[in-house]
Amino acid sequence: MPIVQFAPFASLVQPAFWHELTTLKIDVLRLSDDALPISGSYSVGRSITDRETGTEIALPCNLSVGPESFDKNAQPGSGAFLVKGHFKNYNTIEDFKAADKTALFNAEAEKMWDAIITTRDTSALNNFLLITYADLKKYKYYYWFAFPAFVAKPAWEIDDLGWRTASEGLTHESLSSIHAQLRTKHLPFFLVLASGDIAPIESYSPNTADQTIGFVDPSANPTNPGWPLRNLLAYLHALYPATTTKLRILCWRDTDVPSSPTGWKSRIGNLHIDPSAAAADVRPSAIGWEKNPQGKLAPRLADLAPMMDPVRLADQAVDLNLKLMRWRILPSLDLEKISSTRCLLLGAGTLGCYVARTLMGWGVRDITLVDSGKVSFSNPVRQPLFEFEDCIDGGKPKAECAAARMKKIFPGINATGHTLSIPMPGHPVLPASVEQTKADVRKLEELIDAHDAVFLLMDSRESRWLPTVICAAKGKIVLNAALGFDTFLVMRHGVRASLVRPGETQLGCYYCNDIVAPADSLTDRTLDEMCTVTRPGLAPIAASTAVELLSSVLQHPDGNHAAAPPPNSDPTALTGAGVLGLVPHQLRGFLAQFRNLHIVGAAYDRCTGCSEAVLKAYETQGFDMILQALNDDKFLPKLTGLDKLYEEGQKALEEVDWDVEDEGDDFEAV
Repeated sequence: MPIVQFAPFASLVQPAFWHELTTLKIDVLRLSDDALPISGSYSVGRSITDRETGTEIALPCNLSVGPESFDKNAQPGSGAFLVKGHFKNYNTIEDFKAADKTALFNAEAEKMWDAIITTRDTSALNNFLLITYADLKKYKYYYWFAFPAFVAKPAWEIDDLGWRTASEGLTHESLSSIHAQLRTKHLPFFLVLASGDIAPIESYSPNTADQTIGFVDPSANPTNPGWPLRNLLAYLHALYPATTTKLRILCWRDTDVPSSPTGWKSRIGNLHIDPSAAAADVRPSAIGWEKNPQGKLAPRLADLAPMMDPVRLADQAVDLNLKLMRWRILPSLDLEKISSTRCLLLGAGTLGCYVARTLMGWGVRDITLVDSGKVSFSNPVRQPLFEFEDCIDGGKPKAECAAARMKKIFPGINATGHTLSIPMPGHPVLPASVEQTKADVRKLEELIDAHDAVFLLMDSRESRWLPTVICAAKGKIVLNAALGFDTFLVMRHGVRASLVRPGETQLGCYYCNDIVAPADSLTDRTLDEMCTVTRPGLAPIAASTAVELLSSVLQHPDGNHAAAPPPNSDPTALTGAGVLGLVPHQLRGFLAQFRNLHIVGAAYDRCTGCSEAVLKAYETQGFDMILQALNDDKFLPKLTGLDKLYEEGQKALEEVDWDVEDEGDDFEAV
């Protein structure tokens, strides 16, 4: 009699499976190569009709894996059956190639055989193994599936009738009943009893006559049943050797009841094995490594890069570079907290361009730039978001141009630019310009409202005043950066007095160290004063320091309330530090000495930027208060009490006796 030939399983990997593997590798597995549970599914075999010849072409005997395969609670889709297995990912291609595949395969087969002998559980009969290596930089995935199946010796044979349509062995009514029962009982392996009922294969009884062995067949080949039958036959013959030398097998391949009694796709046949073949006392040999498309026993390769949207490739590559930091160095780093922070950059010049680039390096996706200027010919060499063509015809608006260039660098960025003049104290507003100034203030308020962190990167002292007030009132994180020739200041503003926690020291803002209200510092500037004359390397240092300070604030459990390290403390001591280390208040950099100083500046209750007097006036009077501050240089000193401080200082000076007694020739000219 002819030997039974089986259609092997063929892996069908959905592209989303590789994306899920990428996420799993980066966020969970990291450098672990431990074996993990995985699941797949299969359904009844399917065929298609050749349009030209009308011939039925059987599709492969597919076992499918998708993104849900890594979910322990995954359930198969309608009409599909769950298959469990194990998955092992290697960290290098060398490890993948050198893996002891024989040992891995035998271990999986041993588990299946143990389930047959000890628990008689048929759910393990379709177990599979998957080994992979994921090259996440090139989006290439090397993989190899194994579907262990036990080898029968001697082989199973089929009688001379061969495989027939199921309607030749069972009535139309019986087949319809089986179809209805399978829809509710969902059994991959089953018994068809003489009564017409179906039951789990575990309920097989050697003493019951006229039992048909059924299984859901993933093969559509007329003469080759699917791979699951191999292990089902091994299961039955191992447990019931005396009564399973002859079996009637039903290969179930129907998803719907056909309209005609002869239209059933399922197959039926009578199988035999030599009665002298006793049940094995030990596990029989097994086969099942999948062949590659060339028909060789070798791994397969899924190269997703040509099929992927380049924008998505860039997006995942940015995340990959960042997430690699968590593998060995900073497992507790919360990258999502940084990437989801919406950043507003006030100033799109040298500092603004470098801050934007560094934020992109941290994976920040929402960046807005504000500037009132246009790109000039001196900008491109110092400001990395501009090119020569941006200077032509008077120059493009800086903010919009910088945002557009960021999108070219990384299309996944949500970057926008706004041309906006920020009203400044000491720069009076003419009556004809009041409405425009009011609109500018409203726009600035809306932008600050819509962001989590604000960088003050302007080139004058007074331009930082209004954003400082608005940010303090709205509780925003503020990072300030300013440049000298070879020095820089980077600082974070403290929270307002009304939000200070018990035991917390309120840190000052940019204006807390001054007893002079911001005033016009731009009028009558000489050429060297109109340009930021600074050592070329200073701006990227200060900008990167400001971004890293923001990252440290975001990673600290206290956030913007994080205590600053005391002045002159040991810089190597990390007491009170967050995930990324210390969270200083101010950093004063001295490029001539190549050193930084940590400075802590306490808040000043008469500060013109963050004192409660200023903030409450802004919150109650709004634009009217701002307009007064812009037009009247005495308004802020009077509001904060600095005017009284001046008077007290002047009075104290007047009380000092400046007369110097004549002490002889000590002061004679030589």
